[in-house]
Amino acid sequence: MEATPQVPSPLEETQRSGLSLGLAVWLFSLLGVAGALYARWVWTPQSVTREGTSIQSLFDIILGIILVAFIVVHLLLGYFVIRYRARGREAALYLPHHTALEVTYTAVPAAVLVALSVAGMVLWSRVHAPPPPDAFVVEVRGEQFGWSARYPGPDGKLGRVDNRVPAPFNVDPRDPASRDDVISPQIYLVVNRPNRVLLRTRDVQHSFWVPAFRLKKDLLPGATTELVFTPTRTGEFDLACAELCGVGHYTMAGKVRVVTQEEFDRWMRQQARRE
Repeated sequence: MEATPQVPSPLEETQRSGLSLGLAVWLFSLLGVAGALYARWVWTPQSVTREGTSIQSLFDIILGIILVAFIVVHLLLGYFVIRYRARGREAALYLPHHTALEVTYTAVPAAVLVALSVAGMVLWSRVHAPPPPDAFVVEVRGEQFGWSARYPGPDGKLGRVDNRVPAPFNVDPRDPASRDDVISPQIYLVVNRPNRVLLRTRDVQHSFWVPAFRLKKDLLPGATTELVFTPTRTGEFDLACAELCGVGHYTMAGKVRVVTQEEFDRWMRQQARRE
């Protein structure tokens, strides 16, 4: 005769479910931590601006706090699911009220959130401070679906903009300061110097985003927005539009070149000779 297979009892099924669920929680925790670390230290490009480094430092602090809380909560959750799974002989312990514990888990997160909020406001005010008078000025214009830039000539001033003027960049030709402006599809910035980037759009809303700068700003129709930051490293960095701006949005990519002042001056002299 064949032996009749034993069917697990409801208690055994519950025990196995508790063990499996606890192990699944720990595996989920491990994958979550690995994903966060990969996104931060492998996928994310290194910050190349002074302001971006401060922003990244605050992000790292927030990420560290979240990771610690995530790990602790899920380790405890997995442990409790395994340790207190049904065994048929233990009664669950229930604490209806614990003043010290409730005050602790309310006050500690509140203090952390207040500290992070204050740090964020201080950093925000510093990043959005008025630019110094000697800042390098460049105007960047977005349009469906590309980027271009306008630089002041030897007079150091950008020509006046008038949206009623159909000329490139809507520059008013009657303004003497506009006569030596240089318009180019190439976007240059100067290293180790505050850069004031004026942002305008020719058509719809766009968004100027260079991941390595850790800064992003929208370009609004009929208005001029700006970013002020100091690049700390030369090189060529990816520029993307972070606003859904039409069917060709995915093609709106460009490059921002950060160069020394000498390299930029030499490039400007080349543009003047071409004109």
